[in-house]
Amino acid sequence: MAKYINPYTDFGFKKLFGEEGNKNLLIDFLNQLLPFHHQIADLTFQNVEQLPDTNEERKAFFDIHCKSASGERFIVEMQKAKVDFFKDRALYYLSYPIREQAQRGEWNFELSAIYFIAVLDFWYEPKKTAKFHRHVVLKDQDDDPFYDKLGLIFLQMPAFEKEESELETHFDKWAYFLKNLEKMDNIPQILNESVFAQAFNTAEVANLSKQQREDYEKSRLSYIGVKQVSETAKKEGAEQEKMSIAKSMKSDGLATSMISRHTGLTEEEIEKL
Repeated sequence: MAKYINPYTDFGFKKLFGEEGNKNLLIDFLNQLLPFHHQIADLTFQNVEQLPDTNEERKAFFDIHCKSASGERFIVEMQKAKVDFFKDRALYYLSYPIREQAQRGEWNFELSAIYFIAVLDFWYEPKKTAKFHRHVVLKDQDDDPFYDKLGLIFLQMPAFEKEESELETHFDKWAYFLKNLEKMDNIPQILNESVFAQAFNTAEVANLSKQQREDYEKSRLSYIGVKQVSETAKKEGAEQEKMSIAKSMKSDGLATSMISRHTGLTEEEIEKL
């Protein structure tokens, strides 16, 4: 087993960022993503299960739901594999901390700032146009800010490609830590800071109790299973796409050898189409 936990697992992510004793790690991480006027001094963890208004409504489960001392609310999600309508899901999740601020009686509708932060262990957009860090805010048709108290922040981890020697900012270091933690055997010199020393100590498998190790192993196997299903679906989708292209080329009268060269299918497979 690796020396450090996989932070993309449910157990690993919550062990690092979802425990009261480690909330300074979450604060430090979030402050690298937030604008200056919404920096966090302290926070409290909220119930991660948001109850609906009626039994017919669907429940929302968050990885981490927290509130800063100054009132800002944060939903932090680790997503292991691509899901349909992820952007829609993000907006749906944001609706809960908006609605929970409603007050009985006279109320002027003033809201505290709300942020949805998603750490994604998959490509949710084409690689050619992919951005590692995307911060979405409300702007008007002239690109002028319209409302600065609602933000969606996406970290597309596969798109982070910096090596240790290329790390420049504290944010770079956090991204490098998350992406490479499970593969590390020692603490890199560039991460020799107190906040990362605490993070590495928290993430070391040898420091887990027997029950925590069992819980982590279940979480790790679940993560592996999800990733395998995702990869299988991707391969099957690519295979179906090749078949479809080959059929189209064959119907256009192109030579079997040419179809094989362009699709990677064997001539036998093409003849059966």
